[in-house]
Amino acid sequence: MAGNPLKRLTAALAPVLLLSACGSLEPSPYTQDELRKRVTEDKVRMYVDQEPVTVPITFYEAAARALKYNLDYRLKLMEGALASNLRDVASYEMLPRVVASAGYVNRNNDSGGTSVGIEDGQVSLRASTSEQRERDLYGLGLSWSLLDFGVAYYRTQQKSDQILMANERRRKVAQNVLQDVRNAYWRALGAQRLLPQVDGLLERTHKALAAAREAETKGLLPRQDILAYQRALLDSVYLLTVRRQDLEFSQAELIALMSLPPGTRMVLADMPEPPMPEVTRDIDRLEQLSLENRPEIMEEWYRMRVDDYDLKIAKALLWPNASINLGHQYDSNIYLFNNSWNAIGLQVSFNLLKLAQLPSLNAAQQSQNQTAEARRTALSMAVLTQVRVGYLRYQLARQEVAFADESLRVDQRLLEYAQSARTASVGTELELIRAEGRMLLSRYQREAAYSNAQAAQGRLYNSIGFDVLPEAIEKNDVRTLAAEIERTINSQRGLLAGNEAKTDVAAKP
Repeated sequence: MAGNPLKRLTAALAPVLLLSACGSLEPSPYTQDELRKRVTEDKVRMYVDQEPVTVPITFYEAAARALKYNLDYRLKLMEGALASNLRDVASYEMLPRVVASAGYVNRNNDSGGTSVGIEDGQVSLRASTSEQRERDLYGLGLSWSLLDFGVAYYRTQQKSDQILMANERRRKVAQNVLQDVRNAYWRALGAQRLLPQVDGLLERTHKALAAAREAETKGLLPRQDILAYQRALLDSVYLLTVRRQDLEFSQAELIALMSLPPGTRMVLADMPEPPMPEVTRDIDRLEQLSLENRPEIMEEWYRMRVDDYDLKIAKALLWPNASINLGHQYDSNIYLFNNSWNAIGLQVSFNLLKLAQLPSLNAAQQSQNQTAEARRTALSMAVLTQVRVGYLRYQLARQEVAFADESLRVDQRLLEYAQSARTASVGTELELIRAEGRMLLSRYQREAAYSNAQAAQGRLYNSIGFDVLPEAIEKNDVRTLAAEIERTINSQRGLLAGNEAKTDVAAKP
């Protein structure tokens, strides 16, 4: 046969190729060029397909950018897509298996044999064979197992619950991202408002320090008084410098949250501050919402079902298995009367010893359910505590804002008095700088108090489990998504104030 030499050569080379492959399994670290290429590609991938920043950024647009382009949130979206794909893969396991096979058989001698009489032990036939040394085999078969179908069904249900768990994790990441934006945006906006004045006052303070040292040298003021002024100016410089660093850090943090390249110059819209609503005193209703909406509780609930399916699979493996096999076979052996044939088979198997596992599995299922319920109950208790603590923190933060507003008004009046009493003397100039420094520190404390109140409000939202996102973020541009976030947050403010009509808008879809 013309094809036989090629088949023999392939059979002879297969061991050689296998040994060669085994010999090449040595560690192969990446080269420096490969590392540089990977770094370059990662940098491009971090900021790809982002809408450019062309206008001042509002809080809602900052939230929209963070939620649309944040890499952690993208990762959770990918995890959800992966779980969905794995569910689809598991569902195919319920289908019958259709196997196509082809093979080649070669032996160096003939098979065959003789027939021996049972009663006398005499050879009744001379040695003969009914099988060629070289044969081609082909087959196409279908097999379906009842046990495999049951296991695949449970695994598909498991994967479906894992998709829901991934969605809950995505919700939690989205809530945390929005919380971080709340913390950073209002501090960054305060930085944008205060940094020019802080820089100007620092420059004036350094000049005043130089003038104070000159006045000390010339004896224009009593030495004790001028040293006290210098001490006050140095304290003001220190406090202003520390606050300035905090303001700059908040801007860098906001840039990172929006996944903008480091060093990006951005301008925040100096929008009116949203009011801090009075929260309803019906804590029981907020606690009820939190138990219904918190993603951690929902994820734990789905995990209980996922774990339960593991035990169901283990129990399914205890029962009898019925399998059906259908197939068409072909054998090129010229000595066969029929070279092709169809076959059908039915087989039932049962491992009786596995039934001994059933009591242990039932006990394990009971213990697992009790553990899951205890874990969920403990988590629910922690959630209720978070709601009450979040409510108290928010109330205290609102009081802190009111106190900071009053302090700022007093310091502004003191600054106005110092400006009206200003003269050309060194002492008056120093007093004016001190008054202006106190006023700026009060403004910083007021901005910090308001940002803390916003953060407390966000923590209260998170403790209740509020969602602020449509189902498909990637299908919305930044402006549309920002409008959706603004609408939902306004609805949630109404809910916190006790407006029952907006409950469905603010609660989890």
